[in-house]
Amino acid sequence: MFREELLADPEVKAAYDAMAAEFAVAKALIAARSAAKLSQKDVAERMRTSQSAIARMESGRQSVSTGSIQKYASAVGRPITIEIRPLPARPATS
Repeated sequence: MFREELLADPEVKAAYDAMAAEFAVAKALIAARSAAKLSQKDVAERMRTSQSAIARMESGRQSVSTGSIQKYASAVGRPITIEIRPLPARPATS
């Protein structure tokens, strides 16, 4: 698959891993909006912003402020929870 081929490149993998948090936020935003059965336009109207601003938030290509996440959560009628978890153990190298 194309994704696996790209991620086989160490530089691409490092860049992808660096964006993991942004992708996780984007995925959570989209899931919350979908569960609320709302369009991007619906959320934008509730947040008093543009549909394109919502699309950017959901793209995963930029960091989204906690304030914006809170407004988004209110717009879709969902609470937010922030969790800080330990990093997975890295395998020992020899």
